[in-house]
Amino acid sequence: MITAYLNQLAADREIPGGVVIINVKGERRYFEAFGGSKARDGTPQTITRSTRFDAASLTKVMATLPAALFLIDRQELNPEAPVNHYIPELHFKPITIYHLLTHTAGLSADLTFKSRWQKRHVFHEVLTSKLTTKPGTTVKYTDLGMILLGKVIERITGQPLDEFAAAQLFEPWGMPDTTYRLTEAQKAEAAATEWDNGQYLQGEVHDEKAFQMGGVSGNAGLFTTAEDVEAYGLKWLYPEQQQVIAPSLLRDASKEHELGRGLGWEVWNGKGTPPSCGSEWPAGSFGHTGFTGTSLWINPHDEIVTVFLTNVVHYGRDHNMKEIRKQLHSLVHQCFTK
Repeated sequence: MITAYLNQLAADREIPGGVVIINVKGERRYFEAFGGSKARDGTPQTITRSTRFDAASLTKVMATLPAALFLIDRQELNPEAPVNHYIPELHFKPITIYHLLTHTAGLSADLTFKSRWQKRHVFHEVLTSKLTTKPGTTVKYTDLGMILLGKVIERITGQPLDEFAAAQLFEPWGMPDTTYRLTEAQKAEAAATEWDNGQYLQGEVHDEKAFQMGGVSGNAGLFTTAEDVEAYGLKWLYPEQQQVIAPSLLRDASKEHELGRGLGWEVWNGKGTPPSCGSEWPAGSFGHTGFTGTSLWINPHDEIVTVFLTNVVHYGRDHNMKEIRKQLHSLVHQCFTK
C-alpha cells in the first residue's frame, strides 16, 4: 500500500523521488527508495537508499536542538537566561533561550527574501530585525531564533556549529552520513534540489540564508541519509539507550511546552488542524519537517519512527507536500498499528 502510493507520487510527478523508513518498536519494518531526479548537469539520477538529502529545517532538531540540550545538560547553557547574556550585541533583552527553543521569541518568521547569490550579512540582519510580538506571548515558527541559537552554541563552545555537532552528537550517536558542507564527491551523489541560475542545486544547501552564512547555520545546512535520521529518531523514542544527553532532557523536550510546540519539536496535541503527521496519529506524537521535502515523525504511544526524505523542490516550490505527508503518515498508522 505504501510502496504503491510512493510510486504513484513519482509517476504523477508530485515528487521526483525519495526514501522512506518505518521503524516499529525498534525494528525496521520498511525501507524503500523510489523515483529519481536530475543531477546538476541535467543527467538522470536514481535515488537510492543511501542517497543524501538536504535536510533543510530538520537541521533545527537534528543539530541545533541537541547541541543546546547537550550544553544545558552540562550547565553551560541556561534555558532561562536572556539570549544577550551570550550575545551581548543582541538588543532584545527580554528574549530567553527558552523562547528560542519554543518559537515564542516574537521574532519574524524570516528575513526579507534575497537571492542566494546576493551578498548579505545574515547574522547582522537577525540582530537588527524587529520584534513582531512580545516575547513569550505567541508561538510563531521562525528561522531567526534558530540562527541565534546556533550562534549562542558557537559562542559557548568556541567551535563552529558543524564541528561541535559532528564530534559531540553525530559520531557518538552513529550518524556517519550526517554533515554540513559536503565534499565534491559527496555533492555529486546528493539528491538535487531546485533549478537555480542555469543548473540544479546539488549538494549545496538550498536555504538562502544558510548558503550566505557559508553553509553552516542553526536553521538549515545539514545533509543526511534516511538511515541516519532513523538512528536519530530512535534516540528520541528510546532516550535511555544513549548516553550523550540526559534521557530526562530528551523526554522533556519532546513534550508540549507551548501551543503545539515542545523544545524545537512540533508536538501534536490532538486539537485543531493536525500537523504533517495527520489526524490519525495519537496526541503526543512529535516531529519536524524541512522545506526541501524532508520530515521525521515519532509516535511514542505505538513506538513508531517514520523518516520521509524527498527533494520535492526539484520541481519548484509549488507542490502538495503538506497533504502528501499527511496521507503517507495515515498509511503508516493504518499499516503498522492495526
